[in-house]
Amino acid sequence: MFTNIIVKIGQKFIHMIESIGRIVLFFLIGAMNVFLLPFQFKKVLDQIWFIGTKSIFVVALTGIFTGMVIGLQGYYSLVKFGSEAALGSAVSLTLIRELGPVFTAIMITARAGSAMAAEIGVMRISEQIDALNTMHINPVRFLFTPRIIAAIISFPLLTALFDVIGILGGYISGSIMLGINRYVYMDTVIKSVRVSDIAGGFYKAFAFSIIVTTLCCYRGYYTHFFNGFGARGVSLSTTNAVVQSCVLILISDYIITLFLV
Repeated sequence: MFTNIIVKIGQKFIHMIESIGRIVLFFLIGAMNVFLLPFQFKKVLDQIWFIGTKSIFVVALTGIFTGMVIGLQGYYSLVKFGSEAALGSAVSLTLIRELGPVFTAIMITARAGSAMAAEIGVMRISEQIDALNTMHINPVRFLFTPRIIAAIISFPLLTALFDVIGILGGYISGSIMLGINRYVYMDTVIKSVRVSDIAGGFYKAFAFSIIVTTLCCYRGYYTHFFNGFGARGVSLSTTNAVVQSCVLILISDYIITLFLV
């Protein structure tokens, strides 16, 4: 009995190490192909459109309501201490340092990451990836490399959009709805935000772009390793890709914050 438990734990551990190694190799192969010619300019533009442009609406909608909620909650917390004039600083720093990169990455994962995992998973079970290998086309370069380039470009830009719209949402709650002087609100925003705060948010966005794209493409690419062939395998791969990406976003957010503070 005890021996069986040890064997099962060992098998799980070995499987985890193999998965981590496979993910790292998958990312390194895709990253090295970024520098190989010919550059896949059209594919990268297509992925920027899909990952970035088509995510603008959901990111903007999430951003404005996040900012409004922070403005509302922040006002009623700060007014207890007579510090409601600092609402602009609280909203802007909360968004730029923390919520902007995290919420943006989660929303892109839900919209674009799931689609990447499902699309590549369908290509795997329908043997299209095997066909690429047969034609001597590197499937990782063809499927993964354009997506990671597009994600690295799109994530920071969408994060900046989220931050700006979120600050506007805080302005709507704080100044328009609750009566804080609008000049005081914007003045505290301008004076409190530093370049290091903005850079920290972009560092997180860059890290999240690599995590989300690598994990979602990896899960789709190796669907047959985990869940077998068929529609059920693709659905499980897509679900696992989204859940694991969101968990890793939060874990990496803590680690990066630990080094930036």
